[in-house]
Amino acid sequence: MTLKEKEQGGVVVLELAGKIMGGPDATLLNEKLHELIDSDKTKVVADLSKVSWMNSSGLGILIGGLTTMRNNQGDLKLANVTERIQSLLIITKLITVFETFNSVDEAVDSF
Repeated sequence: MTLKEKEQGGVVVLELAGKIMGGPDATLLNEKLHELIDSDKTKVVADLSKVSWMNSSGLGILIGGLTTMRNNQGDLKLANVTERIQSLLIITKLITVFETFNSVDEAVDSF
């Protein structure tokens, strides 16, 4: 997984790409979120448009990220969720936990 960061309207957009499968990916996202918290940036959108594949560990990483942000008075919202990942979220009932949006702009505007 690769991770790019940009800021849009006071919200940090993290563009995730590739396969999200746990291990080093968890560390990468966790460290990035803690960096943002330390900078008082707690509104985060994860752009999943370039994620080609995600397993249960990948879902765990997103849940961990959501928990981290909410524990620090922030939030993590998902944008551009692909059909495959949308199916995972529905099957696991996580669709009720995450706020998902069709575009990064919609997600940013929701803050």
